Amino acid sequence: MAVTEDAGVEPLREGTYGTKVVAVEPGGIEKIPLADRHGRPLNLFWTWASPNLEFATIYLGVLSTLVFGLTFWQAVLAIVLGNALSSIAHGVLSARGPVHGVPEMVLSRGAFGYWGNLLPAGFLAVTAGIGWFAVNSVSATFALNALTDLPKWLCLVVVVGAQVVIAFLGHNFVHSFERWVFPVLAVVFVVGAVVVLSKSSPGAPAGEGIPGVGTVGGFLLTLAAVFGYASGWNPYAADYARYLPPDTNRRAVGLWAGAGLFVATTGLQIVGAASVTIGPPTSDNPTTAFVDTMPSLLANLTLLAIAIGGVAANVLNIYSGSMAFLTMGVKLPAHLRRALVAVTFGAVGFVVAYFGLEDAGHKYENFLLVIGYWIAPWLGVVLVDLWLRRKDSDGSAVAPVLYDTRYTNWAGPIAMVTGLVVSIGLFSNQAKYTGLVVESNPAIGDVTPIVGLVLAAAVYFALRARNSRQQIGT
Repeated sequence: MAVTEDAGVEPLREGTYGTKVVAVEPGGIEKIPLADRHGRPLNLFWTWASPNLEFATIYLGVLSTLVFGLTFWQAVLAIVLGNALSSIAHGVLSARGPVHGVPEMVLSRGAFGYWGNLLPAGFLAVTAGIGWFAVNSVSATFALNALTDLPKWLCLVVVVGAQVVIAFLGHNFVHSFERWVFPVLAVVFVVGAVVVLSKSSPGAPAGEGIPGVGTVGGFLLTLAAVFGYASGWNPYAADYARYLPPDTNRRAVGLWAGAGLFVATTGLQIVGAASVTIGPPTSDNPTTAFVDTMPSLLANLTLLAIAIGGVAANVLNIYSGSMAFLTMGVKLPAHLRRALVAVTFGAVGFVVAYFGLEDAGHKYENFLLVIGYWIAPWLGVVLVDLWLRRKDSDGSAVAPVLYDTRYTNWAGPIAMVTGLVVSIGLFSNQAKYTGLVVESNPAIGDVTPIVGLVLAAAVYFALRARNSRQQIGT
């Protein structure tokens, strides 16, 4: 029988699951029993590559040259750097999955305490289960609409329906789906990339960009947006590695997870940046504008791949968003608690996506820029906490506190809020709010995520250093 979280002991997930693919994954955020551990680190490559082989990734590259005013090569540098930083962090966090056998947001309790962890878990539930879900559903809907000429609302129903069914079934089906679609997405996007790059003009001058933001500012905007996009997957990291056997090589886990994320995001964002140098957009539908430079057959295949890629991304958003929601202490029927939340998130996400079909480009641009605002301070806290626990290689010290409602670590939420408030207050460069530093120096761009990560990490380290006599994890 599973124990309660109040006991402070890791509850094992009940029910049998094994390697069954077409079956509903039982339970929610409990520790995965040894009998159900399976898989190889290599599986994580396509699990993280497939959801990023989608138009949302391409569009970020488009923003770098079309909106942020960079030349192609300036954009490439920002794209590579931003994705490298996020992918390294993703690999580090993924490597913890097999050791602990629990979701990433449960591991986050070590740095934030049981109740303090409501802050990042709440943010993730909203941004993943609703925000990212809506963004990717819209891009997939546009692609399906351009391909079939079916009404947008009907395309949205098809896209959301597929996403919810896959996420409802759970972990094994999600992994299998990402593996099945990977070769299709990879081949179509590689061929499309060759066509786009062959027609592009990498030496073209920088665009006009955002008024008041110079080359340095545009570079920092791109770096922040790219980092925010890729690091948006960091709070999901252990979710898809937790079923691996506990003795799995941790370096291999981190390498394949980080590589899948880096290769897909970097490749498609560079293609997106290059597409702008071909000429001005030919359509208000961003997906149509992207494929207009391709032969008709390849254009249609690319639209299909964009729709499939949107689904591949959103099944992870629904799945991890559901577990983040459960990490907040929500009590539901044990056997289907995760599946029930997945369906609910799908319904809410559908409504948000439906009302986001108009002016999707500007809404996506704003979402991309602010998504890293909260993730960066969270990541700063978690990485420092992980470093402080570096001697706890088997997780034995932190494991007892992950489900203990009495466990507190207020250094985490204090550091995250400090990093969040100060970075936004000083460096945000949004239409609705401009930070004090940026207001007087608009050419600085938007370095909010970078400042937030560094500041939160420093504050957390300082607060924990004051309690150096206290054992980390108690």
